[in-house]
Amino acid sequence: MKATTRGGLDAIEHASRDELQALQLQRLQSSLRHAYDKVPHTRAAFDAAGVHPSDCRQLADLAKFPFTTKADLRANYPFGMFAVPRQQLVRLHASSGTTGKPTVVGYTQGDIDTWAHLVARSIHASGGRAGDIVHVAYGYGLFTGGLGAHYGAEKLGCTVVPMGGGQTEKQLQLIEDFRPDLIMVTPSYMQVLIEEMRRRGQDPRRMSIRTGIFGAEPWTEAMRREIEQAADIDAVDIYGLSEVMGPGVANECIESKDGPVIWEDHFYPEIVDPETGAVLPDGEEGELVFTTLTKEALPVVRYRTRDLTRLLPPTARSMRRMGKIVGRSDDMLIIRGVNLFPTQIEEIVLQHGRLSGQYQLVVTRPALLDEVEVRCELAAEFRNDDRDALAHELQQRIKALTGVSTAVDVGLPESIERTLVGKARRVVDQRPR
Repeated sequence: MKATTRGGLDAIEHASRDELQALQLQRLQSSLRHAYDKVPHTRAAFDAAGVHPSDCRQLADLAKFPFTTKADLRANYPFGMFAVPRQQLVRLHASSGTTGKPTVVGYTQGDIDTWAHLVARSIHASGGRAGDIVHVAYGYGLFTGGLGAHYGAEKLGCTVVPMGGGQTEKQLQLIEDFRPDLIMVTPSYMQVLIEEMRRRGQDPRRMSIRTGIFGAEPWTEAMRREIEQAADIDAVDIYGLSEVMGPGVANECIESKDGPVIWEDHFYPEIVDPETGAVLPDGEEGELVFTTLTKEALPVVRYRTRDLTRLLPPTARSMRRMGKIVGRSDDMLIIRGVNLFPTQIEEIVLQHGRLSGQYQLVVTRPALLDEVEVRCELAAEFRNDDRDALAHELQQRIKALTGVSTAVDVGLPESIERTLVGKARRVVDQRPR
């Protein structure tokens, strides 16, 4: 890692706001020029908007520049958004492409080094230290999670167990045998591991793991509390997305656990109104937008993440934090005129003492309007409870807290589909295409 000071932190992590903003402006101006000079799509977008990199004289000027969207990456599939010759790329990653062409991202060796450094910084913020054993259960391959976590843990000087996703029995065997200090995995799969341990009669609280670094899907404070209590660990949030880098764009600090710190020396964040695109002040909820400041292969300008959150003032580090992701603007369900996010249901389900943390929203359109059925299940120790009475109780609570009328089905323990690899399937959309 780079030269560090004060307890292993990078100097910029405790720099003054003025020092940070001066570095941001210098890097932003350079990145805008790099993208404009090397990426035909970016040059055309800037020209169409009537702006030039030289128009960025202060950080606030970034608002003059056009957004980049996932559609732009797909329209330039596979290599049209790269700012370096393809021969200079040392790695390619891609999205699954389930809703269209995949989005392809590429990295120079310099990008890989930066990525590894920022994930190492993230693990350090989570309490990890050189010599720790890190069990990586994010998926490897085209998904950025596994390799991003892997390289960062190695960069910090940790011993990596490159398990990948799935194979729950083997996961637990290696956790028992290798006694890792940290695990990097989706929170929903951590729930699966905890459930499986309990099913075997094992106590999850006796695991060697002291910290879980969870990301790749939205999760709530209620899920954090459930996991921490069930496994006697600290649960911290890591944030990232492939189009911007991968995991390690932001990470919570274990001493505060008050929202992921955005590594602002490499990524400039904005919050915008999802409808108008207008920049919102810190503290207001809206769509998260990122501009990369140091990317070589794939510089992105004002990338619309579709994640809904807000920017918060610095606490444990000199950089701003982001609030918990409340959902994605494209995941929002509109049920009879009321907005509903899956995380709202998750919070309610996890607050109920007799339900497991598993749930699904089944969306149908039997007539003109969308309808939602909330499917959840009893916790194993309450398998004999009155499911109809619980369903009625939950239905009333959802209506009171969200304003949405839903159908509710409470199933037997382990009746909800589990994630075996990667992210949980929280929404089952059965509406006609």
